[in-house]
Amino acid sequence: MSDIGDWFKSIPFVTRYWFAGSIAVPLIGKLGLISPVNLVLWPEAFFHKFQIWRPFTSTLYFPVGPGTGFLYLVNLYFLYQYSTRLETGAFDGRPADYIFMLLFNWICIVITGLMMDMQLLMIPLIMSVLYVWAQLNRDMIVSFWFGTRFKACYLPWVILGFNYIIGGSIVNELIGNLVGHLYFFLMFKYPMDLGGRSFLSTPQILYQWFPNRRGGVSGFGVPPSRRPAPQDQAGGGGGGGGGGGRHNWGQGFRLGDD
Repeated sequence: MSDIGDWFKSIPFVTRYWFAGSIAVPLIGKLGLISPVNLVLWPEAFFHKFQIWRPFTSTLYFPVGPGTGFLYLVNLYFLYQYSTRLETGAFDGRPADYIFMLLFNWICIVITGLMMDMQLLMIPLIMSVLYVWAQLNRDMIVSFWFGTRFKACYLPWVILGFNYIIGGSIVNELIGNLVGHLYFFLMFKYPMDLGGRSFLSTPQILYQWFPNRRGGVSGFGVPPSRRPAPQDQAGGGGGGGGGGGRHNWGQGFRLGDD
């Protein structure tokens, strides 16, 4: 048991509580301690009965059973792997920025879920995080099941197809990918690579609650550096290096490695 406890404590802070909640809430529903009906997202109950906990619980709950258990475990693995890699990589030492990313993605997914009458939001949020990781490590070669190898930027779409085969639906994965793309474009691609204005910034209150820290585990991708202003590009000097405005999106980590 001590080994399990040590492993759990080694999980990064935000991922640890997200991972634990994604196990505890389905277990509560499975044991009947709280009816699953009260854990899913129902627009009528949310808007007219003011059951404001539903957007939160529907993000953590998944109906685990003989027909859904494998899909649940696969997505729980994705949560642990790619949330850990983002939190200890591109967002290392910046818990406020990572929490803001999760909040932005979560709000977008909840709004979409209310509009589309989606009851379960676990998979979309996990896929949105995986999509951001894949974009920050887009040129890395990853290994998937059955020995297939491809660039990380294709991973979210390969998983979409794989989940369609084992689960029969691609709506959750597609929404997660689109929300992840929206965050990546607004936070990284548009302001840093295309030279546009920054539409997203972490609220100062999150920095007060979750201050930046130094040290920790690094790797698994880094955010792109900001594109130089036109006058900086015209200024010449050393270090230009013929980058042509393209960025190294960071080094990643092979699926299945420790």
